[in-house]
Amino acid sequence: MPRTVINTDNAPAAIGTYSQAIKAGNTLYMSGQIPLDPKTMELVEGFEAQTVQVFENLKAVAEAAGGSLKNIVKLNIFLTDLGNFATVNEVMSRYFQQPYPARAAIGIAALPKAAQVEMDAILVLD
Repeated sequence: MPRTVINTDNAPAAIGTYSQAIKAGNTLYMSGQIPLDPKTMELVEGFEAQTVQVFENLKAVAEAAGGSLKNIVKLNIFLTDLGNFATVNEVMSRYFQQPYPARAAIGIAALPKAAQVEMDAILVLD
């Protein structure tokens, strides 16, 4: 099965040896997004703003592949403080409607660039 690299200037450039996303068939595997502003490559400040930026980055990559956030079937959320989980749910409700994607929320010690949240996703494109 051929693989297609998905890349957009509307999401942060990769800061390592990875692609923003890989499309295989009608499945899109998105790399983790941290709350970097794609124009400045700097972290946005504040947990809610970071969560919004991550969803905006995921949205940009999904759109570059011809999809949208509604195509996400599995979302992984990595948090340095699980106490922020309610904020994630509130922000997520701005971006998703039922049926919601399957999801995992994982507490971790640290993220690149001292981000407070990172998310990756798997999408099935129409």
